[in-house]
Amino acid sequence: MANVEIQDLIDAGVHFGHLTRKWDPNMANYIHTERKGIHIIDLYKTRAKMDEAAKALKKIAASGRKVLFVATKKQAKDIVAAKAESVNMPYITERWPGGMLTNFVTIRKAVKKMSQIDRMKKDGSFDALSKREKLQINRLRAKLEKNLGSIVDMTRIPGALLVVDVKREHIAIAEAQKLNIPIFAMVDTNSDPRPIDFVIPSNDDASKSIEKVLAHLTDAIGEGLSERKSNKDTKEEVSATAE
Repeated sequence: MANVEIQDLIDAGVHFGHLTRKWDPNMANYIHTERKGIHIIDLYKTRAKMDEAAKALKKIAASGRKVLFVATKKQAKDIVAAKAESVNMPYITERWPGGMLTNFVTIRKAVKKMSQIDRMKKDGSFDALSKREKLQINRLRAKLEKNLGSIVDMTRIPGALLVVDVKREHIAIAEAQKLNIPIFAMVDTNSDPRPIDFVIPSNDDASKSIEKVLAHLTDAIGEGLSERKSNKDTKEEVSATAE
């Protein structure tokens, strides 16, 4: 994992918090000072927390478990989708489907419905339907794809949640808490860090800040996946030699 440089964090605006009047007192420990009515985050603590989170995410990825990325705010959606796809991890960037984690069986049924529709189109049974039925099914498929397309390969509860903006994604966080799923999150000065297992104090509104923090965490996940593949290849070589 590459070292995080404080200057890079400054250049990305990671240190800019919210207006002082909108702060959450539970973030006091992560605030360095205030400037012109805006809280300034202590970037030395941010860097330490980024490294701590990166090490934990690397272990989770190396163990073969999935990390579910969650960000539905406009400035984070495309970044999160790109970062998650780069390491083949599931993500939610549209509305959080209620019960996504706590009622995972039902969500999996909806994903299977997508697969059934795809099979119908392949085996020709879709062509036998009426024009109206085709239209209804295509609309259903498009809706499912929009909301659940990015979690098609998530066949079990994820090993961790990686969130941008804990206030906005409070439902996802509440579900993860119920199931004791570790939560990693960018937490701004207007948010409560207490429900989060791995707090990364940072500006969660600016796209450059989101990009900078997630790049470091995604690199760590990628290293964990490489480590897992390397260990798997070594075991296969040993097994083949033994035979």
